[in-house]
Amino acid sequence: MSFTHLNNAGEAHMVDVSGKDVSLRTAIASGSVRVSKEVISALRDGSVPKGDALSVARIAGIQGAKRTPDLIPLAHPIALHSVSVELEVTDDAVLIKATVKNADRTGVEMEALTAVSVAALALIDMVKSMDPTAAIVEVRVDEKIGGKSGHWLRP
Repeated sequence: MSFTHLNNAGEAHMVDVSGKDVSLRTAIASGSVRVSKEVISALRDGSVPKGDALSVARIAGIQGAKRTPDLIPLAHPIALHSVSVELEVTDDAVLIKATVKNADRTGVEMEALTAVSVAALALIDMVKSMDPTAAIVEVRVDEKIGGKSGHWLRP
């Protein structure tokens, strides 16, 4: 078996993508933050003591996507053409969905996952005084479009 991120000496390295074709690539990732009923109520009525937690989380997610190669050692620094982070308050959690697009030689799955993760962390930071049990759950890639492998959708 051959591993793409190991060189001939078995050392980790960044994959050379220079020979790949440039194509439009999209990745959609999601996750959620489980929170207490008190937090749900505060998010809905805008009374979170630290301020607008959902806006802070949204901006943090966008910033996180842009900083992915600084956080993930073998991720390529690539231009992102679009980052969207959506948050939805449900009865027991905040659902987070990130959509990242670019036109490049490598995909944006890590950027979408990082956007969700950082948005979730920022949300927890905003509500931790109200709910120290807040928890990030099920961060995952749901769909990717473009590149050599084409379209993939989580079953």
